[in-house]
Amino acid sequence: MLKDSAPLVSVVTPVYNGESYLRQCVESVLAQTYGNWDYTIVNNCSTDATLEIAREYAARDARIHVHNNDTFVRVIQNYNIAVRQASPSSEYCKVVAADDWLFPECLQRMVALGEECRNVGIIGAYQLCGTRVEWQGLEISEKVVSGRDAGRRELLGGPYVIGTPTTVMFRSSLIRSRPSFFNESNFHADTEACVESFERCDFGFIHQVLTYGRVAKDSLTSFSQRYNTYSVNNLHMLKHHGAKYLTETELRRRLQNVRANYLEYLGKQVWKQREPEFWAYHRSKMAELGYPLTRMTLVGAAARVGLDLLLNPKRSLQKAFQTDHPSFR
Repeated sequence: MLKDSAPLVSVVTPVYNGESYLRQCVESVLAQTYGNWDYTIVNNCSTDATLEIAREYAARDARIHVHNNDTFVRVIQNYNIAVRQASPSSEYCKVVAADDWLFPECLQRMVALGEECRNVGIIGAYQLCGTRVEWQGLEISEKVVSGRDAGRRELLGGPYVIGTPTTVMFRSSLIRSRPSFFNESNFHADTEACVESFERCDFGFIHQVLTYGRVAKDSLTSFSQRYNTYSVNNLHMLKHHGAKYLTETELRRRLQNVRANYLEYLGKQVWKQREPEFWAYHRSKMAELGYPLTRMTLVGAAARVGLDLLLNPKRSLQKAFQTDHPSFR
């Protein structure tokens, strides 16, 4: 355990109805080998025993605090409320979702890299999801990547190293740099916040599994997988941030490729006869991006998928059995 003179880490957990996993989450913070932290649990008007559990831990450890929202807010808004609870004297802010947890060396390893490399503002690591290790990490020889390079890799399609809010640590100065750190209109606000921050800082990566993550049935990640919000986000990121990191030629080609892949996906969904809510979501998002999703566009996409099945049945069947939405791509 490090001395209290070490940089302060503010750990925050936004939670709604998290009684099933909250204890494991809090215990993982208590088990950290790094000692100089404070911890705020942000309860979003839970209707189960979440608040009672949070207050129980706060009563036992003075480093743990509870913020209880007056009114219920959406998930990403609650994440913004949570990171605003970071102590003014904190050097780092570490989010951990209520249904995730940290391995004991998480804070220690991340702080060590941040202190060694002062230009690093975001620090990531591998995550264990069930029995699978997540994120296509950097080359083993790379522990720091320039912000420009990190932004380019993200916008060009990989390798994907950002992960989720639980897998990264932010330098608190980034959190304080704007009133709302996360874009509350974007399901993938964490990715967007990182790409925006890469204009100001470098990215560090620890080649070690430091967190554990779950996908709850009613979580944003679950919704994203059912509706494939990843394709929409790829277009959103390119439209809003591509010019900052890519050349005109790179951006034009990437937009063409991402949009073509997205339309192919939508064409497959026509054949699968997806529900009206699915189409309402994608129509609204495409309209926001300046790509109206007309009936003719969908008919054309579905026709190309059908023709491909007729001409290349083996390849098409192989693609049909692949996931429509690779994790965070």
